[in-house]
Amino acid sequence: MDRRSFLTKAAVGGATAAAASTLAAPMYAQGKRTLTLVTTWGRGLAGVHDAAQRCADMITAMTDGELTIDLKAAGELVGAFEVFDAVTSGQADMYHGADYYFVGQHPAYAFFTSVPMGMTAQELANWYYHGGGMGLHDELGQIFGLKSFLAGNTGAQAGGWFRKEIKGPEDFNGLKFRMPGLGGKALGKLGASVQNLPGGEVYQALASGAIDGTEWIGPWADEKAGFQEITKIYYTAGFHEPGAGLSLATNREVFESLTPAQQKVIEIAAGEANQWNLAQFLSNNSAALARLQSAGVKTMEFPDSVWDAFGKAAQEVHEENMGDEIYKKVYDSYMASMKSSSAWIKMSDGTYTRQRDRVLGG
Repeated sequence: MDRRSFLTKAAVGGATAAAASTLAAPMYAQGKRTLTLVTTWGRGLAGVHDAAQRCADMITAMTDGELTIDLKAAGELVGAFEVFDAVTSGQADMYHGADYYFVGQHPAYAFFTSVPMGMTAQELANWYYHGGGMGLHDELGQIFGLKSFLAGNTGAQAGGWFRKEIKGPEDFNGLKFRMPGLGGKALGKLGASVQNLPGGEVYQALASGAIDGTEWIGPWADEKAGFQEITKIYYTAGFHEPGAGLSLATNREVFESLTPAQQKVIEIAAGEANQWNLAQFLSNNSAALARLQSAGVKTMEFPDSVWDAFGKAAQEVHEENMGDEIYKKVYDSYMASMKSSSAWIKMSDGTYTRQRDRVLGG
């Protein structure tokens, strides 16, 4: 029995035993508390750190200081990729990050950030809040002792920065490229040497030649990171993260020790940060893109042959994980919701924006 199967059965067994017993009313910790929030983001990283800080500030404000959130950026208490273990072990109380960094714990975590050829930000919100996604996030979190909520979204991410143009799928062969999550696994199937680096380390890796290219987020965050100082070739649409969600996860024992009102504050703060952060990225990207282009950045699109290869590789990655019961359950729910949402969005938003731009010359 593998670790994920064992953990799944243990979680189900524990829940059954708890339901079968007679429990006293829950005891909630009294008085003011400080909860430590660790993040996968370097302090000041545009947008992503802002989302974490937004959650911390909102929780502190809405509880009138009953809960004070002490935010520790990546490296200040634990490393960027150590936050999951820090919270599950009780070293920290909460984390804010991109859950696809934790596909090693369970590959289904990718769906709560983004999967290749997956959902846009609006489609992700539809699934999460009205298509069962939130319940599945919670079911997955129970295995690891977490209570998780979406708490940020970058919108559609760019295809990334390259030292040379990509004219066909073969150009990825041997390319050292930074891309986390299942998108990185898909890119590996095209022969790329995929690196998974925390955001704070990407600029130096690209500048030194340790990597040949990188994706990060989009024009605003990428400009802030300074990648245009290293290369001028920028692909503006990527297959890997069409609407990347960020998560706020609390150690489940800590969460259950809070009052119902405090628990609801965390949920509401996460939801507010989710929408606020998406608007932050989307409101800044166009102006940043114009500045990048004025600075000589060449904006490009991948050819159809590359998109076809992306799609084939993405499906291969999904198929490799279908033997995991939870992964398949999340995948089936996700894909059904995406198909349903997309059918209407294409006919409404898609048609409208196309005609609006035609009429107004947008």
